Amino acid sequence: MVTINLSTVQTLLFTVGPFLIPRLLSYYRTQRAAAQSTPIPIQATPYVARRSLNVLFISTFIALISTLPYFSPENIFAITSSRLQTPNDVLFTRLGLLRPSTALTESDQRLKPRLASLDSRCFYLTYGPDVLTNCPFCNSDEPSTYYYYALPSLLLPHLLHLFALGLATSSAISGKYGSRWRTSALMLGAAFLLADCYLVGTHDSKANARVLRPEDLDLFHWRMRTLRGIAICVADAALALLLWAASTNRIFAVPPNTAERMEAAMKVLESMRGRLSAVGIVRNVVARDKKLRQRGDAYWTQEGLVMEEVMADREVVDGMQSALGERISVSKVEEEARKFAEGIVVWQEGEGVG
Repeated sequence: MVTINLSTVQTLLFTVGPFLIPRLLSYYRTQRAAAQSTPIPIQATPYVARRSLNVLFISTFIALISTLPYFSPENIFAITSSRLQTPNDVLFTRLGLLRPSTALTESDQRLKPRLASLDSRCFYLTYGPDVLTNCPFCNSDEPSTYYYYALPSLLLPHLLHLFALGLATSSAISGKYGSRWRTSALMLGAAFLLADCYLVGTHDSKANARVLRPEDLDLFHWRMRTLRGIAICVADAALALLLWAASTNRIFAVPPNTAERMEAAMKVLESMRGRLSAVGIVRNVVARDKKLRQRGDAYWTQEGLVMEEVMADREVVDGMQSALGERISVSKVEEEARKFAEGIVVWQEGEGVG
């Protein structure tokens, strides 16, 4: 069987890294340049995006607590500090002393004859106690039978994870904010499933047969349970962070299309139309009421006198002239006016000749 160790992973990273990292950096720079060229204001997290984040939070929480030792199956070699070569009677005598009633349970009784050989104990560390205890057709002479029986329980967490990813990225739950990441999320979940099945199926179960000390045993089944939960937890947390950042227009913001811009403009126009209609109604009421009309005329008369006094103030006049002088070139305005006047004269002369 093919085994994957640290050196294999390092070789793979050194082979793929030089090609993958520049592409990721280029993609990031492209997205950043696009965001700077068409700036979109940051918005609060939309309601539909919050629903998707809630689904991912639940999935992350379940995956995280599944890694706790409380939810892991019992490992009789670990709790009894026994070697893999320990005689069967001695192993289960130690196990019985740890039971509350100092007697083996029913599952212990079923497991005892199935751990008689060294090969079956190696499979115990690879596939866990449930497979060795309950599998009716497993045989040490056919190692694949253990894998086939363990496959449904191996697929179950990944299928639940795929369901959570599909639910979190469905248009019914997350709208357009999550549906854009649906394909990538499902591909990531499927990649986790295939990688997990491959690692379990290609693991060398008999490597523990040469281990003499209990602390050196490779507890593959328990280690994979922990890594599986951590991987799902990290993937869901990363997807939640990405979805939140994209839905609030912090990164990967998608500018609205023509239809959305037209809809937003129509809403603004409808709002302005409603306000102008309300102003027209108020003005109509004021014009029809004699007392209100007189009060309005008196206000605008007084306003005109006040503004006339303000504009006649010397400091105001000097300030306006200074501001206009800085902003407007008087000579340029005069030159443009002269050209405009000459153009009119030439046009009139041409019309007269015609």
